[in-house]
Amino acid sequence: MKRNSILAAAAVLSLGLAGPASAQSAKQMLKGTAIGAGGGALVGAIVPGMSVGTGALVGGAGGAAYTALKKNHKYYRDSRGRRYYLDRRGRRVYR
Repeated sequence: MKRNSILAAAAVLSLGLAGPASAQSAKQMLKGTAIGAGGGALVGAIVPGMSVGTGALVGGAGGAAYTALKKNHKYYRDSRGRRYYLDRRGRRVYR
């Protein structure tokens, strides 16, 4: 059982460190993983039948997945007041 926990922890950490390169920066991925692990540990402490470690692993995986899939754009406004963000090539994408 302990070996499975170690493997699960390694999988969660690899999700946080090796998320899609185009999705977010590594700092944002680790932040999402840490927040998810903290929330999962809290749920594991409250919910009967779920350990704190299991809650942290599940929460960390969920936080990493959520952070990788969300679109985190910084929006700007042009001279006419329209909102846009810059894509990877530096082109304006209007919303």
